[in-house]
Amino acid sequence: MDKVAQFVDQRIRVADFSAETTLTSDTVPVNVDAIAFWLVWDAEKAVLEVEHFDQAVVLSAQTALRNAIGKHDLATLLSERDKLGSEIQKVLDEKTSAWGITTQAVEIRDVIIPKGLEDAMSRQAQAERERQSRIILGTAETEIAEKFATASKHYRNNAVALHLRAMNMVFEGLRQKGSMIIVPSTAVETMGLGALGGLTAFGQQAEQELKKEEPETDQDGGAQAESTA
Repeated sequence: MDKVAQFVDQRIRVADFSAETTLTSDTVPVNVDAIAFWLVWDAEKAVLEVEHFDQAVVLSAQTALRNAIGKHDLATLLSERDKLGSEIQKVLDEKTSAWGITTQAVEIRDVIIPKGLEDAMSRQAQAERERQSRIILGTAETEIAEKFATASKHYRNNAVALHLRAMNMVFEGLRQKGSMIIVPSTAVETMGLGALGGLTAFGQQAEQELKKEEPETDQDGGAQAESTA
């Protein structure tokens, strides 16, 4: 007669396991760490049906993890960890149910990839962001061109409105101190900037001459006052 005496803890247990240097479906070597939550619901089966049931659970979890990694690519491992953990839990629970053990959940703790691959993925992500920024900039330029085309319809047969708009653009540019604007000759002729510039220069010259004459006038006035006295 054989006698087996063993105490079995039927509380929920946590087992950590890993798969080192396992290739994904797109041939990328990864190291994956995971944990499994399981419990013994039938102590008799756990003791009599399998030897060292706790070790059997960990080894079965490692095998299921390796199989799951080989079925998915790296992007799936990084973005859909919950889905991968559910697949492993389902496979592991089907195997351990015959031992009186239930696997409640499997969680992926970490996915470690080679350092060189991390740098390559970083450069790829940077290039993708640069491409997206160029696309957004091109889309903005297209929308701006459409707005200008729509605005041009309002200026097509309205010379006064076009003249006022051009003068406003020049004013906005000259409002900043020390700024300079290069305007095409056709725009100068259209807006009459040549005459405007000539009038401005003439006004400045006249103002300077008046300033020069003011002291002389003061001296003459003073002399007349003395002679009168």
